Amino acid sequence: MKPVFMTYTKKDIINFIVLMVLGFLIIPNVVTNNYWFTSILIPWLCLALASVGQQIVMGYAGQLALGAAGFMAAGAFACFNLILRVPDLPFFGALTLSGLVAAAFGILFGLPSLRVRGIYLMVATLASQFFIVWMIDKFGWFKNYDSSGIITAQNIIIMGKPYTSPVSMYLVVAFVVTILTLLAMNMVRGSSGRNWMAVRDMDIAAESMGVSLLKSKLEAFAISAFYCGVAGALFAFTYLKSLEPVAFDIKLSFKILFMVILGGLGTINGAFIGAGFILLFPVLLNFIGNNVFHGTIDATIISSIEQIVFGVLMIVFMIYEPLGMAKLWETIKIKISSKFKK
Repeated sequence: MKPVFMTYTKKDIINFIVLMVLGFLIIPNVVTNNYWFTSILIPWLCLALASVGQQIVMGYAGQLALGAAGFMAAGAFACFNLILRVPDLPFFGALTLSGLVAAAFGILFGLPSLRVRGIYLMVATLASQFFIVWMIDKFGWFKNYDSSGIITAQNIIIMGKPYTSPVSMYLVVAFVVTILTLLAMNMVRGSSGRNWMAVRDMDIAAESMGVSLLKSKLEAFAISAFYCGVAGALFAFTYLKSLEPVAFDIKLSFKILFMVILGGLGTINGAFIGAGFILLFPVLLNFIGNNVFHGTIDATIISSIEQIVFGVLMIVFMIYEPLGMAKLWETIKIKISSKFKK
């Protein structure tokens, strides 16, 4: 099928229109339970956006980075302080600047990628996780000298209108995620994406063909951190409703890493599929434990089963299907469409 707009086919445009109608018209008017907005849809979109950032640096650029939660913390606390200390700053302006603050940290901690690679790079980028969280926790200015250590996030106000209800906050998050996802898709299909993939596949050959390793790697780290910073700000202002360094610990970085691997490395839709699976699978286990077994299974056992399943799936996908659930979804769609054609 020939592309009708850049590298997008007619099928891509139809899928986009369907998703927009579903996300902005059907879901806000059909879903009436606020639980789905506050506990499922909003965190799913926020973590999926962070996973898109992780996809850029890990799936497309091939850099083993582990510290997404640290960049999310940088973006969350930067957004809080910008709104607090800059009068009349619009929320979207604070959101963009918080992403740029996180991008600066991404460039700083992406510098080791010019010298080391593989597991050594992962250990080096892990320093960003501990350093950013330690810095926020150590210096009281970032928390507005609050002695409790937990800060209440400000209300989202856009053009003088407060967005405090679950539905309105969902729409704000969905709008930001849609814009940034479209930008990410354009980047990975453009010259930047081709450079990242060339560096990922064989950096020496890419450099001999004129690709700047310095520019490509630092660009991937900066853009990835920007996405994580924006996701962290949305995560704090719409889901947590508070800011505390503990919320952005190493467990969250590993969770985002699992989302990327299970969803499928090097795929944008894999970030959303992986985030949805990681969030919904524990809910499914709790539902089975409470309704099928009537609460006889201890919560710690359910949590252990959850970790075992995640670990087994990661091993299976990395061995047999590196493209993860995104590839399985495409295979299922092809089989279904072929049956309908017959």
